[in-house]
Amino acid sequence: MTLPIGSDESPESSRAATLVRPRESALSPALLARVFHQPSLIYFNAVAQYLSVRETARRLNVASSAVTRQISGLEDALGMELFQREGRRIKLSPAGEILFRHARRLVAPLEAAVSELDMLRGLRTGTVRVAAAESVGLSFLPRLIDDFGQRYPRLRLDVSVTSSADVIDRIADEQADIGLGFIAGRLRGIEVAVRRDVRIGAVMRPDHPLATAPTVTLAACLASNIAVGKPEISIREVIEPFLQRTTTAPPPFVEVDSIRMLVELALIGHHVSIMTPIGAHSEIQRGELVFRSLDEPGLPTNRFGLMVRAAGNLQFAPAVFYEHARQHFETLELPGAV
Repeated sequence: MTLPIGSDESPESSRAATLVRPRESALSPALLARVFHQPSLIYFNAVAQYLSVRETARRLNVASSAVTRQISGLEDALGMELFQREGRRIKLSPAGEILFRHARRLVAPLEAAVSELDMLRGLRTGTVRVAAAESVGLSFLPRLIDDFGQRYPRLRLDVSVTSSADVIDRIADEQADIGLGFIAGRLRGIEVAVRRDVRIGAVMRPDHPLATAPTVTLAACLASNIAVGKPEISIREVIEPFLQRTTTAPPPFVEVDSIRMLVELALIGHHVSIMTPIGAHSEIQRGELVFRSLDEPGLPTNRFGLMVRAAGNLQFAPAVFYEHARQHFETLELPGAV
């Protein structure tokens, strides 16, 4: 049974949607081709993106009932449900996930054409989807965004702060144009435009006893109060073997799932946080924290990168942001950079 996707609509439109059932079999290929050239695909893409009929109607400047009719007609033509209800929210069905993945590729050339026409007209409009690791979002990304906005005020930035692994997944799945994060292992289908290898070390206040020590080791940090990231933070995978070989018993440390929490614990003064300097870039610049590289034989660097899809043929707005970010990172001075 088709679930009424208009869960945020009026009761009348919801009841109307429940009367429509997807047919048991799809229309012929010729008829389906005509359906896909109708507004229904545009409406479907928008609902799949916003997961809200009301928000889709607002963005497209149409009535919510019009959105519901288009989606119901598309479901009926395909003979499959495209959305499912979860309480008061909606989500893509398995069939909807497949259609959305391919529909985005169909719409992309049209969006590229519009961007180029806008550029020709001098409007320079467009949207850049940026995915960034938390440490980047806490440090130099705000300055980069501000500089970019001053130079290109008509270009819109859609920024997601997430894990480095999710940054890579979003680029690969074409959900982001530009990625800023840490790289672990080989990447398939992704190009690293700018790469900076950064040392892993200890972040602490200048008055912490280890701040003036000749060398800083994990053993010395473990003798103090130490804070480390949980396994979902990329740096933990790098330092885990060194933590395990430093002590035979489970080491006493604080585990957090936030780079910002590591910085705050270091700022209070009682903890040493194991991280790269990127997440504490601003505090280090202001002299509130210091970064000391860990003296551990065999400890690798953490690789930071500006990433795009390989041969992705960036549209106008993402291409402009990419060039702006590339120049920014090539000249940026980072403590601990190799």
